[in-house]
Amino acid sequence: MNVIVTGIGLISALGNLETTWKQLLSGQSGISPHQPFGELPTKPLALINNIPSDPTELLEKAIADALIMANLNPPLLDCGVVIGSSRGYQGKLEQLAGSYPTLPRKDAGINLSKFVDYLSFNIALNAAKKIGSTGIILSPMAACSTGIWAIAQGFELIKTKQYERVIVGAVEAPITPLTLAGFEQMGALANTGCYPFDRNREGLVLGEGAAIFILESEDLAQRRKAEIYGEILGFGLTADACYGSKPDRVGKSAIAAIQNCLKNSHLSSYEIDYIHTHGTATKLNDDHEVKLIKQLFPPGVPVSSTKGATGHTLGASGALGVAFGLMTLNEQLLPPCVGLKTPEFDLDFVTCVRSSMVRNILCFSFGFGGQNAIIAMSKA
Repeated sequence: MNVIVTGIGLISALGNLETTWKQLLSGQSGISPHQPFGELPTKPLALINNIPSDPTELLEKAIADALIMANLNPPLLDCGVVIGSSRGYQGKLEQLAGSYPTLPRKDAGINLSKFVDYLSFNIALNAAKKIGSTGIILSPMAACSTGIWAIAQGFELIKTKQYERVIVGAVEAPITPLTLAGFEQMGALANTGCYPFDRNREGLVLGEGAAIFILESEDLAQRRKAEIYGEILGFGLTADACYGSKPDRVGKSAIAAIQNCLKNSHLSSYEIDYIHTHGTATKLNDDHEVKLIKQLFPPGVPVSSTKGATGHTLGASGALGVAFGLMTLNEQLLPPCVGLKTPEFDLDFVTCVRSSMVRNILCFSFGFGGQNAIIAMSKA
Protein backbone atom coordinates (compact mmCIF):
# COMPACT_ATOMS: atom_id res chain seq x y z
CA MET A 1 0.00 0.00 0.00
CA ASN A 2 1.61 3.24 -1.15
CA VAL A 3 1.58 6.25 1.19
CA ILE A 4 1.16 9.56 -0.56
CA VAL A 5 0.91 13.24 0.42
CA THR A 6 -2.24 15.15 -0.51
CA GLY A 7 -1.79 18.29 1.59
CA ILE A 8 1.02 20.43 2.99
CA GLY A 9 0.78 23.28 5.50
CA LEU A 10 3.86 25.23 6.50
CA ILE A 11 4.66 28.37 8.41
CA SER A 12 8.13 29.79 9.00
CA ALA A 13 9.84 33.11 9.56
CA LEU A 14 9.52 33.60 5.78
CA GLY A 15 5.73 33.06 5.72
CA ASN A 16 3.42 30.27 4.59
CA LEU A 17 4.39 27.43 2.25
CA GLU A 18 4.08 29.44 -0.97
CA THR A 19 5.85 32.53 0.38
CA THR A 20 8.56 30.57 2.17
CA TRP A 21 9.35 28.53 -0.93
CA LYS A 22 9.49 31.62 -3.15
CA GLN A 23 11.74 33.46 -0.69
CA LEU A 24 13.94 30.40 -0.25
CA LEU A 25 14.49 30.02 -3.98
CA SER A 26 15.49 33.68 -4.19
CA GLY A 27 18.06 33.21 -1.42
CA GLN A 28 16.24 35.26 1.20
CA SER A 29 16.54 34.63 4.94
CA GLY A 30 14.06 35.13 7.75
CA ILE A 31 16.90 35.58 10.26
CA SER A 32 17.57 38.96 11.86
CA PRO A 33 18.85 40.31 15.21
CA HIS A 34 16.25 40.09 17.99
CA GLN A 35 15.98 39.80 21.72
CA PRO A 36 12.47 39.54 23.13
CA PHE A 37 13.86 38.94 26.63
CA GLY A 38 15.54 41.94 28.23
CA GLU A 39 17.77 39.87 30.48
CA LEU A 40 19.52 38.21 27.51
CA PRO A 41 21.81 39.64 24.80
CA THR A 42 20.59 40.21 21.25
CA LYS A 43 21.08 37.24 18.92
CA PRO A 44 20.13 36.40 15.33
CA LEU A 45 16.73 34.65 15.47
CA ALA A 46 14.13 33.49 12.95
CA LEU A 47 10.97 34.84 14.60
CA ILE A 48 7.67 34.75 12.74
CA ASN A 49 6.53 37.92 14.50
CA ASN A 50 8.37 40.40 16.68
CA ILE A 51 7.48 38.41 19.78
CA PRO A 52 7.68 34.63 20.34
CA SER A 53 4.83 32.69 18.78
CA ASP A 54 2.23 30.53 20.46
CA PRO A 55 2.60 26.86 19.37
CA THR A 56 -1.16 26.36 19.07
CA GLU A 57 -1.48 29.30 16.67
CA LEU A 58 1.30 27.92 14.46
CA LEU A 59 -0.25 24.46 14.59
CA GLU A 60 -3.75 25.60 13.67
CA LYS A 61 -2.57 27.75 10.77
CA ALA A 62 -0.47 24.94 9.30
CA ILE A 63 -3.34 22.44 9.70
CA ALA A 64 -5.81 24.82 8.03
CA ASP A 65 -3.50 25.30 5.04
CA ALA A 66 -2.87 21.53 4.73
CA LEU A 67 -6.62 20.81 4.74
CA ILE A 68 -7.27 23.44 2.07
CA MET A 69 -4.55 21.97 -0.17
CA ALA A 70 -5.97 18.47 0.37
CA ASN A 71 -9.54 19.67 -0.30
CA LEU A 72 -10.74 18.28 3.03
CA ASN A 73 -13.17 19.69 5.57
CA PRO A 74 -13.49 18.76 9.26
CA PRO A 75 -14.69 16.76 11.01
CA LEU A 76 -12.36 13.96 9.95
CA LEU A 77 -13.50 11.34 12.43
CA ASP A 78 -11.41 8.37 11.27
CA CYS A 79 -8.12 10.22 10.80
CA GLY A 80 -5.01 9.36 12.78
CA VAL A 81 -3.01 12.19 14.35
CA VAL A 82 0.77 12.06 14.78
CA ILE A 83 2.17 15.50 15.56
CA GLY A 84 5.24 16.09 17.68
CA SER A 85 7.34 18.82 19.21
CA SER A 86 10.66 18.75 21.04
CA ARG A 87 9.80 21.79 23.17
CA GLY A 88 5.99 21.73 23.19
CA TYR A 89 4.63 24.51 25.42
CA GLN A 90 7.95 25.16 27.14
CA GLY A 91 7.52 28.92 26.81
CA LYS A 92 4.20 28.71 28.64
CA LEU A 93 5.71 26.53 31.35
CA GLU A 94 8.56 29.01 31.84
CA GLN A 95 6.04 31.82 32.23
CA LEU A 96 4.10 29.72 34.70
CA ALA A 97 7.22 28.92 36.72
CA GLY A 98 8.37 32.53 36.60
CA SER A 99 5.15 33.70 38.20
CA TYR A 100 6.08 31.83 41.40
CA PRO A 101 9.08 33.34 43.21
CA THR A 102 9.19 30.40 45.64
CA LEU A 103 8.00 26.83 45.50
CA PRO A 104 4.28 26.72 46.23
CA ARG A 105 3.07 25.36 49.56
CA LYS A 106 -0.21 23.55 50.04
CA ASP A 107 -1.66 26.60 51.77
CA ALA A 108 -0.39 29.13 49.21
CA GLY A 109 -3.64 29.11 47.29
CA ILE A 110 -1.87 28.76 43.93
CA ASN A 111 -3.71 27.01 41.09
CA LEU A 112 -1.34 24.82 39.10
CA SER A 113 -4.04 23.33 36.84
CA LYS A 114 -2.55 25.15 33.84
CA PHE A 115 0.50 22.91 34.13
CA VAL A 116 -1.43 19.99 32.64
CA ASP A 117 -2.60 22.15 29.72
CA TYR A 118 1.01 22.88 28.80
CA LEU A 119 2.34 19.32 28.70
CA SER A 120 3.73 18.40 25.27
CA PHE A 121 1.07 15.83 24.35
CA ASN A 122 -1.42 18.70 24.07
CA ILE A 123 0.14 19.62 20.70
CA ALA A 124 -1.27 16.45 19.14
CA LEU A 125 -4.44 16.60 21.24
CA ASN A 126 -5.18 20.13 20.02
CA ALA A 127 -4.62 18.98 16.44
CA ALA A 128 -7.17 16.18 16.92
CA LYS A 129 -9.67 18.69 18.29
CA LYS A 130 -9.03 20.99 15.34
CA ILE A 131 -9.91 18.34 12.76
CA GLY A 132 -12.54 16.54 14.85
CA SER A 133 -10.69 13.23 14.93
CA THR A 134 -11.67 10.40 17.26
CA GLY A 135 -8.81 8.20 16.05
CA ILE A 136 -5.38 7.44 17.44
CA ILE A 137 -3.31 10.35 18.80
CA LEU A 138 0.48 10.06 18.97
CA SER A 139 2.83 12.74 20.20
CA PRO A 140 6.45 11.79 19.46
CA MET A 141 9.37 13.67 20.97
CA ALA A 142 12.80 12.83 19.54
CA ALA A 143 14.79 16.06 19.79
CA CYS A 144 15.56 17.53 16.35
CA SER A 145 14.48 14.26 14.68
CA THR A 146 10.89 14.66 15.91
CA GLY A 147 9.41 15.78 12.58
CA ILE A 148 10.63 12.78 10.62
CA TRP A 149 9.70 10.44 13.50
CA ALA A 150 6.13 11.78 13.33
CA ILE A 151 5.88 11.27 9.58
CA ALA A 152 7.35 7.78 9.92
CA GLN A 153 4.77 6.80 12.55
CA GLY A 154 1.94 8.06 10.35
CA PHE A 155 3.43 6.16 7.43
CA GLU A 156 3.36 2.95 9.48
CA LEU A 157 -0.28 3.46 10.50
CA ILE A 158 -1.25 3.52 6.82
CA LYS A 159 1.11 0.74 5.74
CA THR A 160 -0.32 -1.58 8.40
CA LYS A 161 -3.86 -0.66 7.27
CA GLN A 162 -4.88 0.76 10.64
CA TYR A 163 -5.84 4.03 8.97
CA GLU A 164 -6.32 5.28 5.43
CA ARG A 165 -5.59 8.88 6.38
CA VAL A 166 -3.24 10.36 8.99
CA ILE A 167 -2.33 13.97 9.67
CA VAL A 168 1.34 14.22 10.62
CA GLY A 169 4.07 16.78 11.26
CA ALA A 170 5.68 18.91 13.93
CA VAL A 171 5.50 22.36 15.45
CA GLU A 172 8.11 24.32 17.37
CA ALA A 173 8.17 27.69 19.13
CA PRO A 174 11.58 27.32 20.82
CA ILE A 175 12.51 30.94 21.45
CA THR A 176 12.30 31.03 25.23
CA PRO A 177 14.75 32.28 27.87
CA LEU A 178 15.67 28.76 28.99
CA THR A 179 16.26 27.45 25.46
CA LEU A 180 18.35 30.46 24.47
CA ALA A 181 20.38 30.32 27.68
CA GLY A 182 20.94 26.58 27.31
CA PHE A 183 22.24 26.74 23.75
CA GLU A 184 24.33 29.79 24.64
CA GLN A 185 25.97 27.91 27.51
CA MET A 186 26.82 25.12 25.08
CA GLY A 187 28.47 27.62 22.75
CA ALA A 188 26.14 26.51 19.93
CA LEU A 189 24.48 29.84 19.03
CA ALA A 190 25.72 31.98 16.15
CA ASN A 191 26.44 35.66 16.69
CA THR A 192 25.73 37.04 13.21
CA GLY A 193 23.82 34.45 11.19
CA CYS A 194 23.48 30.86 9.99
CA TYR A 195 26.01 29.67 7.40
CA PRO A 196 25.69 25.90 6.85
CA PHE A 197 28.84 24.12 5.61
CA ASP A 198 30.67 27.44 5.36
CA ARG A 199 34.32 27.80 6.37
CA ASN A 200 33.25 30.69 8.64
CA ARG A 201 30.14 29.10 10.13
CA GLU A 202 29.42 30.14 13.72
CA GLY A 203 26.68 27.83 14.93
CA LEU A 204 22.92 27.50 14.82
CA VAL A 205 20.19 30.14 14.83
CA LEU A 206 16.91 29.27 16.55
CA GLY A 207 13.77 29.59 14.47
CA GLU A 208 10.03 29.08 14.81
CA GLY A 209 7.99 26.94 12.47
CA ALA A 210 5.48 24.21 11.76
CA ALA A 211 4.93 21.75 8.92
CA ILE A 212 1.84 19.55 8.67
CA PHE A 213 1.02 16.90 6.06
CA ILE A 214 -2.03 14.93 5.04
CA LEU A 215 -0.93 11.35 4.39
CA GLU A 216 -3.31 8.99 2.65
CA SER A 217 -3.27 5.55 1.13
CA GLU A 218 -3.02 5.75 -2.63
CA ASP A 219 -6.37 3.96 -2.90
CA LEU A 220 -8.15 6.61 -0.82
CA ALA A 221 -6.56 9.46 -2.74
CA GLN A 222 -7.58 7.92 -6.06
CA ARG A 223 -11.13 7.27 -4.88
CA ARG A 224 -11.63 10.91 -4.02
CA LYS A 225 -9.58 12.15 -7.01
CA ALA A 226 -7.17 14.08 -4.77
CA GLU A 227 -4.12 15.83 -6.14
CA ILE A 228 -0.94 14.01 -5.13
CA TYR A 229 2.20 15.95 -4.18
CA GLY A 230 4.58 13.08 -3.59
CA GLU A 231 5.06 9.62 -2.15
CA ILE A 232 6.75 8.65 1.12
CA LEU A 233 8.93 5.65 0.26
CA GLY A 234 10.48 4.70 3.58
CA PHE A 235 12.68 5.74 6.46
CA GLY A 236 15.54 4.75 8.72
CA LEU A 237 15.56 5.46 12.47
CA THR A 238 18.43 4.71 14.83
CA ALA A 239 20.17 6.08 17.93
CA ASP A 240 23.89 6.42 18.66
CA ALA A 241 23.55 5.52 22.36
CA CYS A 242 26.74 7.50 22.79
CA TYR A 243 26.73 11.24 23.59
CA GLY A 244 24.01 13.57 24.80
CA SER A 245 24.84 16.62 22.71
CA LYS A 246 27.13 15.56 19.86
CA PRO A 247 27.14 12.86 17.18
CA ASP A 248 29.19 9.71 17.39
CA ARG A 249 32.10 10.60 15.11
CA VAL A 250 32.48 6.99 13.97
CA GLY A 251 28.99 7.31 12.52
CA LYS A 252 28.04 3.63 12.69
CA SER A 253 24.45 4.27 13.81
CA ALA A 254 23.89 7.20 11.43
CA ILE A 255 25.19 5.07 8.56
CA ALA A 256 22.74 2.34 9.57
CA ALA A 257 19.85 4.83 9.49
CA ILE A 258 20.72 5.90 5.94
CA GLN A 259 21.22 2.32 4.77
CA ASN A 260 17.97 1.18 6.39
CA CYS A 261 16.11 4.03 4.72
CA LEU A 262 17.50 3.11 1.30
CA LYS A 263 16.73 -0.58 1.84
CA ASN A 264 13.19 0.08 3.09
CA SER A 265 12.59 2.40 0.15
CA HIS A 266 14.01 -0.06 -2.42
CA LEU A 267 16.57 2.50 -3.56
CA SER A 268 20.30 2.51 -4.08
CA SER A 269 22.51 5.46 -3.22
CA TYR A 270 22.95 6.06 -6.97
CA GLU A 271 19.22 6.73 -7.35
CA ILE A 272 19.18 9.73 -4.99
CA ASP A 273 18.87 12.98 -6.92
CA TYR A 274 19.07 15.41 -3.98
CA ILE A 275 19.80 15.36 -0.25
CA HIS A 276 18.20 17.89 2.09
CA THR A 277 20.68 17.84 4.96
CA HIS A 278 20.18 18.65 8.63
CA GLY A 279 22.80 21.37 8.07
CA THR A 280 22.78 23.22 11.39
CA ALA A 281 25.97 25.25 10.71
CA THR A 282 27.62 23.89 13.85
CA LYS A 283 31.18 22.62 13.50
CA LEU A 284 30.43 19.05 14.55
CA ASN A 285 27.15 18.48 12.70
CA ASP A 286 28.25 19.78 9.30
CA ASP A 287 31.51 17.84 9.43
CA HIS A 288 29.61 14.69 10.49
CA GLU A 289 27.07 14.94 7.65
CA VAL A 290 29.70 15.56 5.00
CA LYS A 291 31.58 12.43 6.07
CA LEU A 292 28.39 10.38 5.85
CA ILE A 293 27.53 11.68 2.38
CA LYS A 294 31.04 11.12 1.05
CA GLN A 295 31.11 7.59 2.44
CA LEU A 296 27.70 6.46 1.21
CA PHE A 297 26.86 8.39 -1.97
CA PRO A 298 28.53 8.83 -5.35
CA PRO A 299 30.24 12.15 -6.10
CA GLY A 300 28.01 14.85 -7.53
CA VAL A 301 24.76 14.32 -5.61
CA PRO A 302 23.32 17.81 -5.00
CA VAL A 303 23.18 18.86 -1.34
CA SER A 304 21.77 21.84 0.56
CA SER A 305 20.45 22.99 3.92
CA THR A 306 17.59 25.45 4.34
CA LYS A 307 18.36 26.50 7.92
CA GLY A 308 20.18 29.60 6.70
CA ALA A 309 16.73 30.80 5.58
CA THR A 310 14.37 29.46 8.26
CA GLY A 311 16.69 29.08 11.24
CA HIS A 312 16.86 25.82 13.18
CA THR A 313 13.30 24.94 14.15
CA LEU A 314 14.53 22.02 16.28
CA GLY A 315 11.82 19.33 16.41
CA ALA A 316 10.01 20.81 13.40
CA SER A 317 13.14 21.06 11.23
CA GLY A 318 12.80 17.62 9.65
CA ALA A 319 9.15 18.29 8.82
CA LEU A 320 10.10 21.58 7.16
CA GLY A 321 12.78 19.70 5.24
CA VAL A 322 10.20 17.20 3.99
CA ALA A 323 7.95 20.06 2.85
CA PHE A 324 10.83 21.59 0.90
CA GLY A 325 11.64 18.16 -0.53
CA LEU A 326 8.08 17.77 -1.79
CA MET A 327 8.21 21.23 -3.36
CA THR A 328 11.49 20.25 -5.02
CA LEU A 329 9.84 17.15 -6.51
CA ASN A 330 6.85 19.09 -7.79
CA GLU A 331 8.72 22.03 -9.27
CA GLN A 332 11.96 20.25 -10.21
CA LEU A 333 13.94 23.06 -8.58
CA LEU A 334 16.68 22.51 -6.00
CA PRO A 335 16.60 25.03 -3.11
CA PRO A 336 19.86 26.87 -2.34
CA CYS A 337 21.95 26.56 0.79
CA VAL A 338 21.24 30.09 1.99
CA GLY A 339 24.15 31.60 3.92
CA LEU A 340 26.81 29.42 2.30
CA LYS A 341 29.47 31.59 0.66
CA THR A 342 32.81 29.80 1.15
CA PRO A 343 32.30 26.03 1.37
CA GLU A 344 34.66 24.19 3.68
CA PHE A 345 33.86 20.84 2.09
CA ASP A 346 34.07 19.31 -1.36
CA LEU A 347 30.44 18.46 -2.15
CA ASP A 348 28.00 19.62 -4.82
CA PHE A 349 26.36 22.32 -2.71
CA VAL A 350 23.40 24.08 -4.29
CA THR A 351 24.34 27.75 -3.82
CA CYS A 352 21.60 29.22 -6.00
CA VAL A 353 18.31 27.80 -7.24
CA ARG A 354 18.95 25.05 -9.78
CA SER A 355 16.67 23.33 -12.25
CA SER A 356 17.23 19.57 -12.17
CA MET A 357 15.58 16.26 -12.99
CA VAL A 358 14.56 15.04 -9.53
CA ARG A 359 12.85 11.74 -8.87
CA ASN A 360 14.07 10.57 -5.45
CA ILE A 361 15.05 12.66 -2.43
CA LEU A 362 16.45 12.00 1.04
CA CYS A 363 15.94 14.26 4.03
CA PHE A 364 18.28 13.98 7.04
CA SER A 365 17.60 14.84 10.69
CA PHE A 366 20.00 14.35 13.59
CA GLY A 367 19.08 15.19 17.17
CA PHE A 368 20.49 15.41 20.66
CA GLY A 369 20.89 12.05 22.33
CA GLY A 370 22.17 10.62 19.04
CA GLN A 371 18.81 10.51 17.29
CA ASN A 372 19.17 9.70 13.58
CA ALA A 373 16.18 9.97 11.23
CA ILE A 374 16.27 9.64 7.44
CA ILE A 375 13.27 9.69 5.11
CA ALA A 376 12.94 9.04 1.37
CA MET A 377 10.41 10.66 -0.95
CA SER A 378 9.66 10.37 -4.65
CA LYS A 379 7.64 12.09 -7.30
CA ALA A 380 4.25 10.43 -7.49
